Amino acid sequence: MKAETSHPHGAWQHTQPHAPPTHFLHPGDVALALEGERLETLLGSCVAVILTDPRRTVGAMCHIVHSCQPPAGAHQDTTYASNAMNAMFARLRAVGIEPRLCQAYVFGGGNMFPDVFSTHHVGSGNVAWVLDFLQRSGIKVMDQSVGDPCYRKIGWTVGAPSLDLESIDATHDKQ
Repeated sequence: MKAETSHPHGAWQHTQPHAPPTHFLHPGDVALALEGERLETLLGSCVAVILTDPRRTVGAMCHIVHSCQPPAGAHQDTTYASNAMNAMFARLRAVGIEPRLCQAYVFGGGNMFPDVFSTHHVGSGNVAWVLDFLQRSGIKVMDQSVGDPCYRKIGWTVGAPSLDLESIDATHDKQ
């Protein structure tokens, strides 16, 4: 099996000699990785979903930008949540993993403009859509780090027991 990453403008994959590849996801990317390979992304109001089989032999990640319905003709545009999740489900099924049996991890949905939006903002809408979709799909969310005015850097090596999460306050440089 070969890992794959898709990006509308070309995938970015970093490989060091003798090291498994790292798939860095940009907005709208969907990636499938095998045990030992790494998935990474940087988030603001976008949401990343990681799905893995309970044995942690396969992992998939998507970087969702829009939780709204995609416009006509954009049925392949994985910046939209429904398209991204469907693409991730298809990749998991292609390697014999049933998505509803996976465990989910959800990150992002930060409020990047807390001085303007105190309650409902783009990030909260993205998080609400993802959590609702996962619940309707029967997929258990094992952990989440969502909301708050911060950026998040997420990294996970498929097979590792824990994920790497770094939060960066989005308001620290505002006076």
